[in-house]
Amino acid sequence: MIRVLVAEDQSAVRAGLVLILGSAPHIEVVGEAADGEQAVAMARALRPDLVLMDIQMPRLDGVSATRQVVSEGLADVLVLTTFDLDEYVFGALRAGAGGFLLKNTEAKDLIEGVRTVARGEGLIAPAVTRKLIAEFAAKPVRPEPGPAPAGLGTLTRREREVLSCLGDGLSNAEIAMRLGMAEATVKTHVSRLLGKLELRSRVQAAVLAQELGL
Repeated sequence: MIRVLVAEDQSAVRAGLVLILGSAPHIEVVGEAADGEQAVAMARALRPDLVLMDIQMPRLDGVSATRQVVSEGLADVLVLTTFDLDEYVFGALRAGAGGFLLKNTEAKDLIEGVRTVARGEGLIAPAVTRKLIAEFAAKPVRPEPGPAPAGLGTLTRREREVLSCLGDGLSNAEIAMRLGMAEATVKTHVSRLLGKLELRSRVQAAVLAQELGL
């Protein structure tokens, strides 16, 4: 059973999300938060497996709430966005969000997205990731990147190649085809580079790769 906390300030949207997730097998909505502060407080009290987090909320925005939830190890975070790709979205990913979904996502894709992030895979859909990265690369003014992770220098040549592929939004199968290796080997490289860079998700690694120009 995946225990989910839904954080969304618009009551009608929140009710719709709760209805969709509550009807899915093996998913239980354990709480609803109407703002970022409430989301963090409820995450501390309820310890859900995942927080479905809206980016723009009163009192405490979704980026700051995500940072607190992740830094305290309270839950994985799946970000909700209208796909207005600005610094807030990238801030949430750098803060440790495991992935992101569009607010107009179909019900079945919302459910699968929750399951994907809860499994620790983090990547919702390669096509969506590629669009995110393309929009990010096309921006005339990018958000200021954070400091390069200390573990960057410990990556092997192959791991850097895989990181670059993540930056292009490729799936494991696509990385395997590009680099001429088995898909299982790709999974191993991804797991190792995430550990060395202290990243929580493939999406976070993709944004880092773009920021570093890999």
